[in-house]
Order: sequence, then C-alpha cells, then structure tokens
Amino acid sequence: MSDRNASAATPPPAPRGPMGGRGPMGGMGMPVAKPQNFGASAKRLLGSLRQDRALLVFVIVLGVLSVGLSVTGPKLLGEATNIVFAGFTSLQFPSGTTQQQMIDQLVAAGQTEQADMLRSMTFVPGAGVDFVQLSQVVLLVLAVYVFASVFALFQARILNGVVQRAMHRLRMQVEDKIHRLPLSYFDRVQRGDLLSRVTNDVDNIGQSLQQTLSQVITSLLTVIGVLLMMFLISPILALIALVTIPLTIVITVLVARRSQKLFVEQWKQTGILNARVEETYSGHALVKVYGHQREVEAAFADENTRVYRASFGAQFISGIIMPAMTFVGNLVYVAIAVVGGLQVAAGIISIGDVQAFIQYSRQFSQPLSQLGSMANLLQSGVASAERVFELLDEDEEEPDPEAAESVPEDAGLLEFRDVSFRYVPDTPLIEGLNLTARPGSTVAIVGPTGAGKTTLVNLIMRFYDVDEGSIALGTSPADAVDTRRMSRDDLRSRTGMVLQDTWLFAGTIRDNILYGRPEATEEEMVAAASAAYVDRFVHALPDGYDTQLDDEATNLSVGERQLVTIARAFLADPRLLILDEATSSVDTRTEVLIQRAMSKLRENRTAFVIAHRLSTIRDADVIVVMEHGSIVEQGNHAELLAAKGAYWRLYNAQFDAPMSEETVQNPVTGAVEIIAEDVVPEQSGA
Repeated sequence: MSDRNASAATPPPAPRGPMGGRGPMGGMGMPVAKPQNFGASAKRLLGSLRQDRALLVFVIVLGVLSVGLSVTGPKLLGEATNIVFAGFTSLQFPSGTTQQQMIDQLVAAGQTEQADMLRSMTFVPGAGVDFVQLSQVVLLVLAVYVFASVFALFQARILNGVVQRAMHRLRMQVEDKIHRLPLSYFDRVQRGDLLSRVTNDVDNIGQSLQQTLSQVITSLLTVIGVLLMMFLISPILALIALVTIPLTIVITVLVARRSQKLFVEQWKQTGILNARVEETYSGHALVKVYGHQREVEAAFADENTRVYRASFGAQFISGIIMPAMTFVGNLVYVAIAVVGGLQVAAGIISIGDVQAFIQYSRQFSQPLSQLGSMANLLQSGVASAERVFELLDEDEEEPDPEAAESVPEDAGLLEFRDVSFRYVPDTPLIEGLNLTARPGSTVAIVGPTGAGKTTLVNLIMRFYDVDEGSIALGTSPADAVDTRRMSRDDLRSRTGMVLQDTWLFAGTIRDNILYGRPEATEEEMVAAASAAYVDRFVHALPDGYDTQLDDEATNLSVGERQLVTIARAFLADPRLLILDEATSSVDTRTEVLIQRAMSKLRENRTAFVIAHRLSTIRDADVIVVMEHGSIVEQGNHAELLAAKGAYWRLYNAQFDAPMSEETVQNPVTGAVEIIAEDVVPEQSGA
C-alpha cells in the first residue's frame, strides 16, 4: 500500500534502513519507551501461574516430602558412622568391662579429653562393630534417598506441566493481542523485533521459569530443613553456618543491580539484530542489485557486536555470584570443621554428628549458591517478560459497539460523508471528503503517489477510523449505517481485497484459494481458479492444485501468485470489492484476461479500484481523481478527458515522457511544493 508510505500520509519517518527505506528496521537503536521494573514484572510473571495454584501447592507438598527425606539422610549416615567408630573403639578395651568403667579409669588416669569423647558414644567394650544395626541404618538411608528422588521426580513432572501450560496461555494471549492491535502499531514497529518478542522472548520466559521455579522451591525448603537439623545437632555450629545468609544476600543484590540492566539491553539488542536479519533476507535481491553487501555486513557486524557486549556483560556479571558463593561456603566449611573437631574432643557432640553437620553445611551453602546463580536466569526471564508485557499492554483498537448494527446482505452502497483523517495530528491528509459509490458500480481512484488513495481503502476496511465525518454502508442513503456502529468482522466479511503485494500462506495452491471461503466445494474452487486463469497454468505443475508452495511461494512467478490471490477473491464472493493495483504484476496479455474476469466479478458488486495504469479503469462507472487527500475531479473516462483537467494530464503522462518542474501550493497545508508536470502537446488529448 504505497500511499500509506508516502510522506503526506504517514507519521514522521523513522530512521532509514540499509536499503534506504522505512522497512522493518526503521527506528532501530531507539531507547525502550517504558522504564524497566523488575519487581512488578516478576510479580506479574508469577501471576501467570495462578490458574494452576492447586498444582503448585501439591508441588510444594512434594518438595517438602522430598527435602524432608533428603535432610534426614546425613543424620542417619552420621549414626552409621557412630556405629562403625564405636565398634572399632570398643575393640580397644577388654571384654567383660562396662563403658562407664573405662571412662572412670581414663578420668583416674588424668585423660579427661578421651573420657569426655567416650561419654558421647555408646558401645560395649570388646564387642566390635554391630553389623546388624549398621545394615539396618544403611537400608533405611537407601530407602530415604529413593523416596526423596521419587518425590522430586513427581515434583519436576508436575511443575513442568504447570510452566508449559502457562507458556501456552501466554502465547495465546500474545496471539489474541496481535489481532486486537490497530494497523498503526504494525506500521511503526519493527517486524523482526515483534517476531523476537513472540518467539525468542516467550521461549526464554518458559526456560527461565522451568529452571528457576523448581530450584527455588527446592532450595528454599532445603535451607529451612537443613537449618533446623543443624540447630538440633549444634546451635553453635548452626550460628557459624548462618553467616552465609547475609553474605549471600549482599553479594546477590550487588550483582543483580548491575546485571539486570545488561539483561534488558541483551534482549533489546537481540530483537534489533533479528529485525536486521529479517529485513536483509527479505530484501536480499535488492541488497545484491545495489551492491550494498558491505554496508549490510558492516551494520550486521555492529549490531552483532552490541548483542555480544550486552550478553557477555550480563552473563559475566551474573556469573560472579556462583564463585563468590562457593568461596563463602568454603570459609564456612573450614570454620565448621575446626569448631566441630574441638566439640568432638570435648565430648559435646559425636563424630557422626560432625560428619552430618559437615554434610549439612554443604547442603546449606549449595542451595544458597543456587539461589544466587538463579538470579542470572531469573533476570534474563524477567527482562524477556517485560518485553512481552510491553506488547500485551499496547493500546488496542477501539472495541466494537456492544449492540453492533448490521445491514442487509445485499448492501452495496458506500458513502463518505465529510470525512477527515490524518495519520499524524498536525499533518492533514484527507479533509471534508464526500464520495458515493452506488450498488453495483465500479469506482476507480487515481492520483499521484501520496494523494490518499490507499488511505481510502484503509478507512473502508476500518484499519483506521475517521477523525471526522462518517463512512456509511447500506442499500440506499436512507438506511445506510455508519461502519463504526458495525462490528469489524461483519464489515470485513462483506469485503474482498486484492492487493498489489501478493500474500500467500504456507500450504498448497488449493489451500490458498480456499482461504477466501474454506467451506467451498471443489467445483466452486475450480470455477474461481478458472475465472482468474489460475487453471491455465496450474495443470503444468507436477501436483496441480496440490502443489506445495515453498518459502514465500517462490516456486510461482509474481504474476502467477497474483492470479492465485485474485482467485481467492473470486471464491470469497464479496459484496464490496477492493482492487489495489491488482494487475500491476502480470503481463499485458494476462492483464487483458484478468480485466475480463474482473468485469464479471464486479457485476452486482460495489468495486473500488486503485490504479496507476489508467488504461485498466477506462470502463469504470466513476473515476475519482485525488490530490493531497481531496477529490479534484469525478466522472467517467470520456467526461474527464474532455474536461482536460487533472485526469487528462495523468492519462497523457502515460504516453509522453518529457517532464518539467512546476511549483504549486498544497491546498491543504499551504506549503509550496515542486511537482513534475507532463509537457503534453495540445493535440495529445484529442
């Protein structure tokens, strides 16, 4: 739709892409519009799991069971160590005596430390290791760890389902949101960046939640469980271990503050890079033709470097957390080993308890380190979530009226009543336009680029709504209904559209034709294809109508693709028909055939035809000539030629090449513009 891209019809131009136009790369490098809010975004992200809160409660229960069993394991293993140590210690004393006698003898001999250590143990002198009791403890430990693993497995399985369902709902929300966004949003947003939000960012959110939620639940429960066991064994050693918590919090907060900004920048630059790749490959032929490979490669290298720097910075800064936590954990480990050894020697705790406590110190520091390192994943996921939430929070097109009105099925009269419209508030485009298209008539719209031709189509389809005035649809002026009081679906279901740009979807030729009316029969589909002369070339293809179209349908010529879109419009059988340069991509002979088919298609339908080749619209009932958003002439072909006005100049411009510059004043803006006017001999219009 070239008119919407014209300077008179669009918002202020964004930065130009590598091929000189405002493609999907327009505006790259612009700062993010909204400030990032980690806390609010994380809360909103977790809120997406609310629908499965019952399962989340069950996940927590399974986590409690799994962690509870896991934290009892070291204590049981400590008991096994006590049994072995006590057994070997008992062999150091003669049989027939009691443990208390041995303790008394050591005290009497002045060996009080050894006596204190024996008090913390239970053994029978000379009995050796009690293997029956030891085997029972070992089997119990084995059962504890097996059940802990089973509970953890079920926890991970259920949590995976919760996260994937949440991502499924999020994708559906994004899909629904895209359909509710106004066309103006897609005019200003980079297509590659939008695709990155819908795909890369949503996938990153899912991966982040999948990896962090399970670990967060398990790590928090492990910290609580291990802390309880450590206090039960030795409050003094537990207090030493608690030093880890404030250090962990301080390190994590300091690192997170710096890395969060880098993660936001990382995903922003990733979206920009994706937009660059999408634009470059979509316009690959133009890049080659104009020899811009080096410029494109340089731009890609620059943006790729920005992604590298942001990603490297984010990963490096956040990666500091794990080594720092490991260092703190090692310091605590040394302190516990030293103090624990002194307590064993003093008979305060057993050697098995020290062994268990050392295991607990590892179990305690490991989840703290995991919580710190998970800030890496969590920040990355929240940064992606913020980008997706920005999309979900975009202003939507105004909703249809609750009591939407309708018009008869055969409604074919369309009236523009004092319509005014502008894409940018301070830049007028269409002012006070009046136009009536009667049922069954063909209205051709012509004019120079930027005159507002395609804008009329946008207004008819309600891709944009008028600022002032109204567009009414009905069977007569008396019963015509303002299209803003109709639902968009109702309005658009009555309209068929063939654009200059051919849009074919993945699938077969048959699928693309049936897109106009999926419930159509095979006979109706073939009839539409024959009317559009698709049947003329489709039988030359190996699979006929079942030919699978490759990427961007490049296995069909441009003209053949256009014929398929015309067949799609034939099959839709609309009451309103819009043809925007529909024959511009076909050869002259095919154009003549299509014009005949279009004449049949336009019977009993109201048709709007936008054309630059005026020879294609000579049989139109009304030809509307637009300049600067205003209608300057109306009439049929013969009347307008006889008037020798704007249409006469446009028509003769097709046959006369010489051009001369002329300055004119824009009737809307008052600005003085330089235009090129054809130098047409007086007799040319005869």
